[in-house]
Amino acid sequence: MTKIYLRPTGFVESPQRNEGESLRLAGTTLWFSQIEYITRDITSTQRQLVPVREWDAFAAALPQPARERCGLLLQRITVSRAELHMGTRRISLDQPQVMAIINATPDSFSDGGKNLDPEIAAEAAFAMLRAGAVIIDVGGESTRPGAPLIGEGDELNRVAPLIRSLAEAGAAVSIDTRKASVMEGALQAGASLINDISALLYDDRSLEVARKCNAPVVLMHAPSQGVDPHKDGHYDDVVYDVFDWLEQRVSEVEAAGLSRDKILIDPGIGFGKTLADNLAIINNLAIYHGLGCALLFGASRKRLIGALSNAEDVKDRLGGSIFLAMKAVEQGAHIVRVHDAAETVQAIQVWRGLRDAAWMEPIQPTAI
Repeated sequence: MTKIYLRPTGFVESPQRNEGESLRLAGTTLWFSQIEYITRDITSTQRQLVPVREWDAFAAALPQPARERCGLLLQRITVSRAELHMGTRRISLDQPQVMAIINATPDSFSDGGKNLDPEIAAEAAFAMLRAGAVIIDVGGESTRPGAPLIGEGDELNRVAPLIRSLAEAGAAVSIDTRKASVMEGALQAGASLINDISALLYDDRSLEVARKCNAPVVLMHAPSQGVDPHKDGHYDDVVYDVFDWLEQRVSEVEAAGLSRDKILIDPGIGFGKTLADNLAIINNLAIYHGLGCALLFGASRKRLIGALSNAEDVKDRLGGSIFLAMKAVEQGAHIVRVHDAAETVQAIQVWRGLRDAAWMEPIQPTAI
């Protein structure tokens, strides 16, 4: 069986200069001028780069099943993503947004457990919100390689007071958990988005909890949905294998009653993937717009940055974290999940200023 994928590429700063030669990417302020048409079977992968201006003719010449698949993928790639409804907040996804991480755990790889105290965690979270983060992602269990599993009650006790404090102040809060009872307790405390590294597969009740609360949910790829999410990371081609897995999972969750506009996807950088796997996904991130969901990207302070830069201490990975966040933004990531909110927000603001300036440049008449 031959599988088909489309990857938007050839991004342009000023689409108005070349009318009809680019398409808008997933409702963002990015436009692409080329489409990589990719076919894959058990023996090989073939790629063909097609200019947007030639796409209609190219697609019309394809066999009907391929033409229909391309039509579906291109529609998903170009359709605007719905705004997120999180409590009283409405979060637009036409510009990249920052989700700030608060790990209320004693063994966090990124902060050494400093945010286990709810008051210290709240202070850090409010500082991130003042800096421009729009969502605070609260987690009570470490999912780093080798981290121990903790009880549901302990996990909820770590996160509920912080979530309640933030929600009462009007903040948009997500709960980073794979356990249904923790989801329920966090939602009752005021969380309004579920961020699950197991894509609602670790706990048999998670999908029903998500359906009943009708909150947005992040489905992340990991090679295992068991206790160790890093186990069994073997791929024929990681970019397409992750796409296929997420496409199937989104379809299952949608069929269970959660609308696609409430589903966000995350390719799971660092979860059961080698350095080469992670780099391949990052370099081809735009392909995941073909799933038709808002795209969340998280590589902040992760091991791959240390591997590339010899920065063993996570506190020395700020530069790499910002670069990877911006690499994702430049491929249309709707949300970047980060530890260093203020610095990432500033980088995005500068990026937006450059794009706005390109849009405002006058179009010179073409000489005859």
